[in-house]
Amino acid sequence: GAALAGLRPVAEMQFADFLATGFNALVNNAAKQHWRSGWAVPMVVRLPYGGATGTMNRLLGGGPFHSQCPEMWFLRTPGWKIVAPSTPTDAKGLLMAAIRDPNPVIFLESKGLYGFFRTDLREEVPLGAEFEVPIGKAALRREGRHASVLTYGAMTWTALQAAEELAREGIELEVLDLRSLAPLDEEAIAATARKTGRVVVLHEDTRRGGLGGELAAVLGDALFWYLDAPIKRVTAPDTPVPYSPPLEHDFLPKAADVVRTVRELVRT
Repeated sequence: GAALAGLRPVAEMQFADFLATGFNALVNNAAKQHWRSGWAVPMVVRLPYGGATGTMNRLLGGGPFHSQCPEMWFLRTPGWKIVAPSTPTDAKGLLMAAIRDPNPVIFLESKGLYGFFRTDLREEVPLGAEFEVPIGKAALRREGRHASVLTYGAMTWTALQAAEELAREGIELEVLDLRSLAPLDEEAIAATARKTGRVVVLHEDTRRGGLGGELAAVLGDALFWYLDAPIKRVTAPDTPVPYSPPLEHDFLPKAADVVRTVRELVRT
C-alpha cells in the first residue's frame, strides 16, 4: 500500500522463514500489480536467510523456522527482482539500487555473513547515497581455467575457500558470484561456461527445486556443445534444516564438498 501511494518502503522480515503469513500480499499483489494496472511498486523486502556458516554455528542454530532459503519461492513468481550480496560493498550498492528500482525487490541477506559470524569480511564501503551496484550483473570473484562455480551469498566464500585448496593441487577454479538471481546475468554465466567447459552450481538451498536445476537447464539449453562434462550441483540435502546446531553445521554445503566435486569434474 505504501509503495502504491508513492513511497519507497523497505521492510525487514526477521527471519525470511516468517514471510509465509504474508505470502498472498507478496506474490499475488506486489508481484502482479504492475502487470495488472501499470502502477509501479517500488518496495524492498529484506530477508535474512540460511544458516550460519561460521564456527559459532556449532553453538547457535536456527533450525527449520529460521534457516530456510526462500529464493525459489519468488524466483518462479514473475514480477520480483531478487538480489543476494556477498560483500559489504555489494550489500550497500544493491540495496541502494533496489530502493530506487520501480519494481518490488527481494533483498536476500545471508545470516552467515553477519558480523557476529564473519568478522573477517569487514571492509570500507563507498560513501554517499549515489553509490549503486547494478541489479542483474554478476561479479567474477576469481579467475580460473579448469572449472567454474556459479554461486551467491555466503556460498561465494565457500567457493573461494575451495578454490584456494584446489589451487594447491594445480586446479584453477573460477568463481562467479551471481549477486542477482532475477534477472540473471546470463552473459557472464555463458562466458565462464565457455571458458572452462565444466560447471558446478553451489547454493545453500536444498537440491530439489533449487536454483541449481534452473541454471543447469539454462546452460544445457544454450551451451551444451561448450561443456566437457555434466553440470554438477553442490547443495544442502532435501530435508528440513536440523534444529541441532552441530547438525545444522553439517547440513550446510562445505568447501570440501566443492573440492570433491571439482576433482571429479576435472577427471571427466
